[in-house]
Amino acid sequence: MAQTYPQQAGEYAASLKPTKKRKWGRVTPYLFIFPWIFGFLVFTLGPLLFSLVISLFDWPIVGQVKFIGLGNYIDMFTDDPLFWKSFGVTLKFAALFVPLNIIVALGLAILLNQNTRGNAFFRTAFYLPSVISGVALAMIWAWVYSGEYGILNYFLSLVGVQGPDWLNDTHWSLGAMVLASLWGQGSMMLIFLAGLKGIPKDLYESASIDGAGRMRQFFSITVPMLSPTILFNLITSIIAAFQQLTLALVLTGGGPLKSTYFYAMYMYENAFKYFKMGYSAANAWFMFLIVLSLTFLVFRSSAAWVYYEGEMKRTAKPGKRRKPS
Repeated sequence: MAQTYPQQAGEYAASLKPTKKRKWGRVTPYLFIFPWIFGFLVFTLGPLLFSLVISLFDWPIVGQVKFIGLGNYIDMFTDDPLFWKSFGVTLKFAALFVPLNIIVALGLAILLNQNTRGNAFFRTAFYLPSVISGVALAMIWAWVYSGEYGILNYFLSLVGVQGPDWLNDTHWSLGAMVLASLWGQGSMMLIFLAGLKGIPKDLYESASIDGAGRMRQFFSITVPMLSPTILFNLITSIIAAFQQLTLALVLTGGGPLKSTYFYAMYMYENAFKYFKMGYSAANAWFMFLIVLSLTFLVFRSSAAWVYYEGEMKRTAKPGKRRKPS
């Protein structure tokens, strides 16, 4: 006997009801990503929002908390000369470190991209400094830069040059920080090397047949094809420049005469030396906005110099279609 329409509709609706297996199938992906979500909320987003809140307070570690609104930001801009001093030092450091970091990392990647004997050894040797602890690396450079027994001044003396006291001379201290910071660019070098491996060899062969030299191939093929990688490394270098702390803290302590007093050290001392947590949080949010603004400007300018293979951008609006006469 044929089923009636209500019976068929009821069976169809029952078949659509989620079973226990279907319910667990929907929940399982969230269980896998729950540890990351929990860690992000507790250790990243939570402290980030809390720092924004306490930046509006006079928040000593020990003592009474007092709401002052934008008082920390006003004092930072109008009544704290160390703020402008540290910010200026950081800008100078970034202006030197960012382009040199990219140039050195790209140069090493190009050398390692050659098919030569011992390539694996040099790849490991160039990458090894980037996995050394920041404090250990600073101690090594303290020995290198020493004005009395430093190895750098020893090698300079072999060619008749009297080396300066690198870490105690205001003319050389910031440059010494830049040179020491370049020592740990192994990760960026590997990123460039991966980008170079992805460039088709046919492009270089075609350019060689057309008579293009090495320099022409570099600027006409390597740089455009590598521009997305350059964009990524440029942004990470800017962020690293504004977060520089360990080397200066261990090597110079911000001296001599505040010539290596980076903004991160200024923020660190306000929090853990003077115990002004609210004021330090305001410093951190200012640095966050500066890095965010610079990153935004880099992204906005990337349309003019970053090339993505296979992506075609319309530079002009197509003309109107003519009607047949």
